[in-house]
Amino acid sequence: MSEFKSDFLRTMKERGFIHQISDESGLDDLFRKETVTAYIGFDPTAPSLHAGSLIQIMMLHWLQATGHRAISLMGGGTGMVGDPSFKEEARQLMTIDTIEANIASIKRVFSNYLTYGEGPKDALMINNADWLRSINYLEFLRDVGRHFSVNRMLAFDSVKTRLDREQSLSFLEFNYMILQAYDFVELAKRYDCRLQMGGSDQWGNIVNGIDLGHRMGTQQLYALTSPLLTTSSGAKMGKSATGAVWLNADLLSAYDFWQYWRNTEDADVSRFLRLYTTLPMAEIEKLSALAGSEINEVKKILATEVTAILHGRQAAEQAAETARKTFEEGGLAEDLPSVDVPSAELDAGVGLLSLLVRAGLAGSNGEARRHVQGGAVRVNDQSVSDERKLVGSAEVTAEGVIKLSLGKKKHILVRPA
Repeated sequence: MSEFKSDFLRTMKERGFIHQISDESGLDDLFRKETVTAYIGFDPTAPSLHAGSLIQIMMLHWLQATGHRAISLMGGGTGMVGDPSFKEEARQLMTIDTIEANIASIKRVFSNYLTYGEGPKDALMINNADWLRSINYLEFLRDVGRHFSVNRMLAFDSVKTRLDREQSLSFLEFNYMILQAYDFVELAKRYDCRLQMGGSDQWGNIVNGIDLGHRMGTQQLYALTSPLLTTSSGAKMGKSATGAVWLNADLLSAYDFWQYWRNTEDADVSRFLRLYTTLPMAEIEKLSALAGSEINEVKKILATEVTAILHGRQAAEQAAETARKTFEEGGLAEDLPSVDVPSAELDAGVGLLSLLVRAGLAGSNGEARRHVQGGAVRVNDQSVSDERKLVGSAEVTAEGVIKLSLGKKKHILVRPA
């Protein structure tokens, strides 16, 4: 990979965001000469994006931070089809109402990373439903579809792997790559968008858009993909033992988000500081040189910095303080996540296993039972070995709560309601 002269590509390289670029020198020259508009698409398959999407969001952040214009494209149109890339089976189809509700919910996160507005370098949030839902099918086939070779589409890894496993690929899904390519052309025509970015699994789809643009008379378009990230142990980014690490605060608290990053594996700390924080590289180099017990302090810095961008500095520092009180002082931090249980139920006594499930510390009674048998469960910091135990009003502390713990790092306050 060459030494880049533009601020944006130099930043992308030194922080570890680059997997592939369609034309390195051409794109580098473009970034040096003018304000470049680039986009990343986000499909609204849930009410929130999760931490796996953060690498893409941070790419848009650095695009704007180095003086260029970012487009966050919401897939209100493509979401009706669903991206089949490297999926084993078709996504569940969503109604338009669900798609719109998901987009409205997802949008809340982006303003923490990008500045939106009407200025030449302000970010834009655009919905591809603006052009996709009004397409005339016959005209689209004639004007756009004729530029696609089925032979070439079948050769893409995302399609080939599905077909090699003899898993069905519907005509609906097969159209997704045509729609995504068309998005690139529409954005090029409407907003002079020259670059599409995404994860490395999107390479084929993005190159398709470059080729379609060439055939439909746009200026030269470009592709930049980031590596698909897993943790050092091979776990998928954005997934934790208890489920998805959501970005929306109503689905995952700032404290739980902070904890996810605090639990980063040692081997990932330096890489994650570069990818997910805005700390200067010189500071990251110093922090990356620390080892032994000091790496735990670096993990706290990582967790606080990542959480501060998403939830605000105050919420991040509060999460760090809650963790400190809970783990280092052994105290009861009122800011721990909580679950309300009706007082009448507590008066009668609630089964420990069902309470663990209710609190989100276990996915089922069977899993909760295994935790109890393994000695991982505590009530008010006292280890519990009886899986038939009833938890009730007698356990409510002077602070008016019951502290339910799984292992050393997961704590929930049960509050009488």
